[in-house]
Amino acid sequence: MTDGARLPLVLLHGWGFDASTWEPMRARLDGWEIHAADAGYFGRAVVPERPAAYVAVGHSLGAMRCLDEGGGCRGLVLINGFARFSAADDFPAGVPARVLDRMLARLAADPAAVVSEFRRRCGADDPMAAGSPDGPALVGGLRDLREGDARPAWRGRRVPARILAGEADPVVTPALTVSSFGEEVAWCAGGGHLLPLTHPEWCAGQIRAFVRELAASPGRA
Repeated sequence: MTDGARLPLVLLHGWGFDASTWEPMRARLDGWEIHAADAGYFGRAVVPERPAAYVAVGHSLGAMRCLDEGGGCRGLVLINGFARFSAADDFPAGVPARVLDRMLARLAADPAAVVSEFRRRCGADDPMAAGSPDGPALVGGLRDLREGDARPAWRGRRVPARILAGEADPVVTPALTVSSFGEEVAWCAGGGHLLPLTHPEWCAGQIRAFVRELAASPGRA
């Protein structure tokens, strides 16, 4: 890949995880300019300065947050993501709000237990990230899952996007993926909810291919 094709990457992780989610995938993108955000669920929050032009890569809740990226964003890679997470009358594929309400109610009393349970459901090997869980940050993120709706932003986007999803994702089901983004999805056979951790080479290959396509597109800034 030529230097001209290597737009920098800005990485946004999902709820209950931290920037270490990206480490296996980053190791397969050696030499690439990468800026990883951290939501501060287990320590200090990190909000990296955005390059003048970049590709936003989001996992799970981070994918929904990518849809709010500003004018420097030239493309989106959304992994195990969604435009809306909670169910609604016009979005029956979402997760029932009562499930998220129960998690919110339990977070105040025992954030570690709630996060550990969620991470196990996602398929994480470790039940907790390094550091102590930050209750307010976790509540804020969970409320975004409960209340957030980026479907208008998805429909109104002005940049290309690549959707990566796991055929066996227990959290963001195929129906939820398709309801969010339509049928144009790159499916990872046997993949679950943690594709950057479990299938890092596949994710890295998808990112490389997407960025090459952007570089070859007329009018790329």
